[in-house]
Amino acid sequence: MPGATLPAPAADGARRVPAASDLPSPETWLKRFRPRVRAQLRRSMLLGLVNGVLLVAQAWLVAWAIDAGVMHRVPLHRMWPALVALPAVFAARFALARAAERVAFQAGATVRRTMRADLMAHLQRLGPAWLQGQARGDLVNSVVGGVEALEGYYARYLPTMRMTALVPLVILVAVLPADWVSALVMLVSAPLIPLFMWMIGKGTEELNQKQWRVLAFLSARFLDTLQGLTTLKLLGASRREAEVVARVSDDYRRSTMQVLRVAFLSSVVLEFLATVSIAVVAVLVGFRLMWGELAFLPGLFALLLAPEFFAPLRNMGTVYHLRMEAIGAAERMVQILAEPAPAVRTGSAPAPAAPPALTLHGLGFTYADGTVALDRCTFTAPAGRVTAVVGTSGAGKSTLLHLLLGFMTPGAGTIRLDDTDLAQIDEDAWLARVAWVPQRAHVFEGSIADNLRLGRPDANLDTLRQAARAVGADAFIDALPQGYDTPLGERGVGLSGGQIQRLALARALLKDAPVLLLDEPTAHLDAHSQREMLAALARIARGRTVLLVTHRLHALALADHVVVMEGGRVVEQGPVAQLRTGSGPFARLLAATQVAA
Repeated sequence: MPGATLPAPAADGARRVPAASDLPSPETWLKRFRPRVRAQLRRSMLLGLVNGVLLVAQAWLVAWAIDAGVMHRVPLHRMWPALVALPAVFAARFALARAAERVAFQAGATVRRTMRADLMAHLQRLGPAWLQGQARGDLVNSVVGGVEALEGYYARYLPTMRMTALVPLVILVAVLPADWVSALVMLVSAPLIPLFMWMIGKGTEELNQKQWRVLAFLSARFLDTLQGLTTLKLLGASRREAEVVARVSDDYRRSTMQVLRVAFLSSVVLEFLATVSIAVVAVLVGFRLMWGELAFLPGLFALLLAPEFFAPLRNMGTVYHLRMEAIGAAERMVQILAEPAPAVRTGSAPAPAAPPALTLHGLGFTYADGTVALDRCTFTAPAGRVTAVVGTSGAGKSTLLHLLLGFMTPGAGTIRLDDTDLAQIDEDAWLARVAWVPQRAHVFEGSIADNLRLGRPDANLDTLRQAARAVGADAFIDALPQGYDTPLGERGVGLSGGQIQRLALARALLKDAPVLLLDEPTAHLDAHSQREMLAALARIARGRTVLLVTHRLHALALADHVVVMEGGRVVEQGPVAQLRTGSGPFARLLAATQVAA
């Protein structure tokens, strides 16, 4: 089950979430991407237009051949040019249709690739602090399923809409001089089809958006259930959670059926109107042929083109749901992309090569809900030494690390590296000089060597062994069936918590950064693993500026300097021995911990 999450920052210089009224509508947002695929859509439209012209030629050749052979008994040798031209027209139309589909698919693939890249880039800019407050299943659904839903909009819906306007116009222009009555029937009946479709489908947009919201909730709940299955089993809550997932799944089924009912109803209406219109054309042509008011050739020509005139309009009904689906999927993407990312530092000052002193002066940060995380926080972490930041949960320790890493922007105060303001240092240059070990290190699916090389892709096997040996990880790695090539499952399945933490330490050591940030590195470890972890930390901390955030006081054996925080403020700081013998907050915290133990 999910742990504690950070509220979304929005005050004191942090991100401010835009109001819903400030966001563009999903369809307006979809239209903004049309320029990216305008060239492909124009080529698709041109190919479809040429196909429509060939369709008219095909109908004329068929009508002329039937009229010549049946009504005028023209010899076959005089009809062969038309009969030979027909297969060529069929082949050309087939080739044009396939080419148009291919170009339209390329347009959809371009949008899909670009949109997924945009979403991923923006999520990376938002950073881990924002991601902690989001449902992962919802984000995965938007980046994967939502982006896939956009492809149909650009690859099928938009090209079909253009053909709906162009091909019937070409046919109408061709039929008008041959049979103006049939052309009039087509002209009058054609607008009725999109009108009725709009009347039936105008409520579908809200249904689709509701469907995507239910799907997002279902995805988030299902992923949450899978990740917390062990906890649910131990608490005897797995059946209750399964019932919740089943209930949400049934809500999604009902919302999907509502959308499908509207889609099928619109298709039925389109088919009915198109069939009635074609029947009217056929009846009028038949009566006028019987009365001698119309020649056979133009009548047959109009009759052959009548179904083709309504075909694009009928196709519009089959792809209209793609527009609704894209609008529903785009709603969440608009919200994600509208989230303001932390300001990117544009400074050009070089990052320090040697371990710097970290000086925080008057640092302040407030979250969107008004929670004050840091309030005029001031202290200095000496260069090349280990500084422990201690305090109870909620004291602001993790927020402090997020600000140092650039995941969030401070609302007040400054962070200085020696004499240089961190805001003046290039962000990438600073991150290249800092290594971070979180309390729950993430191990990706892949081999142990792949995970170790994340911070240093060019490291050879000997280098990996040296780093693993320095943190005490070489013994368990060598004991694995394939050593450093042993594949790991998602989240490090196959390794214990202590082993995963040692891999994270080896990864940080390989980066060889002068600044090391540690966030509760011994959390979730047993006593034996804690001792091994502290020994490994003592080895890799030499010659580095280390900021150790912890509320476990046994880790203070590593510290040269201690900073005590309460309610986002620094209430005490100094050497461990000095604070331990005093009567201040640190001594009280230490005494309380010993009593609890």
